[in-house]
Amino acid sequence: MPVFVDTNILLYAHDAGAGEKRRCAADLLRQLLKSGDGVVSSQVLMEFFVNAMRKTSPPLESTDAARIVEIYAPWVVAPTSATTVLSALRLRQSHQLSPWDALIVAAALEANCDRLLTEDLQHGQVIEGIEIVNPFVAMPSPAEK
Repeated sequence: MPVFVDTNILLYAHDAGAGEKRRCAADLLRQLLKSGDGVVSSQVLMEFFVNAMRKTSPPLESTDAARIVEIYAPWVVAPTSATTVLSALRLRQSHQLSPWDALIVAAALEANCDRLLTEDLQHGQVIEGIEIVNPFVAMPSPAEK
């Protein structure tokens, strides 16, 4: 089944300063590349591009960020349309989501995903049949190591 990947997972996978989250996210993305089950939206790719040059440690150069976007570009299986936006507005209202999170969920629904990998929503929550999975939930905190 297709698995939708949120921006933060892509960022961690390509952030040299993200420690264990980098390893976890990179492993997940390798598995999804191998299985062909990864899905992202154009919103996710653009958010990754912008934030990879500002929030990773060290910040990526624009050419490197663009090269990474090219790797995941085939994962965009449905363009964001007016229908996607209207669906996001409904989801925002009915599930009290931020507009940006609602657009992610709407894109995941349109791509028929059964899971959404993100740390921005509540782990284990199910929204319109999509299970929210925070892949970092089971990781020990730095104090526990």
